[in-house]
Amino acid sequence: MELKGKSIGLAMTGSFCTFARMEQEILKLKETGAILYPIFSGNVQTTDSRFGDTGEFIKRITGMAGNPPILRIEEAEPIGPRAYLDVLLIAPCTGNTLAKLACGITDTPVLMAAKAHLRNGKPLVISVSTNDALGINFKNIGELFNTKNIYFVPFGQDDPVKKPSSMIARTGLIEDTLKEALEGRQIQPVIRGCQ
Repeated sequence: MELKGKSIGLAMTGSFCTFARMEQEILKLKETGAILYPIFSGNVQTTDSRFGDTGEFIKRITGMAGNPPILRIEEAEPIGPRAYLDVLLIAPCTGNTLAKLACGITDTPVLMAAKAHLRNGKPLVISVSTNDALGINFKNIGELFNTKNIYFVPFGQDDPVKKPSSMIARTGLIEDTLKEALEGRQIQPVIRGCQ
């Protein structure tokens, strides 16, 4: 399945170290002809980090997407009844967001977008980026992996010696994962070697 003309929600959470890589992937998605709708968690909106000014990041992503950002929970809720997204991508998806999603918590724009989107039986794609994937969040990954209409961008350990519980998605596979998810398939293999 091609992504041209597909409406893709781009939900971003606070794994700031992956933002530069995500910008490259968003440009690639834009080049496919997909229609992009940016959604930002509260942490992305308010937390500057050593990786850059978050306000500038939001401006760049919004400019690339060409659609206004969803910044509040009440702006994300209509994704459900309007059903305008073909697929929702959470990239990066932090351990905090993974845990809340697994427990049905909707206290951020990203989580409300996910809840609203899933009610339509359409695919939600998760691009993991968490230091505790093989720790306390392992159970949440397992639960979400076995939830209907949820798919994962292939992921693996990013530094098994210094951070043995940390895993990160292979963001270069986002486009292929989206295509497979739109066909109702999980791209394989899911677990890949070190980045």
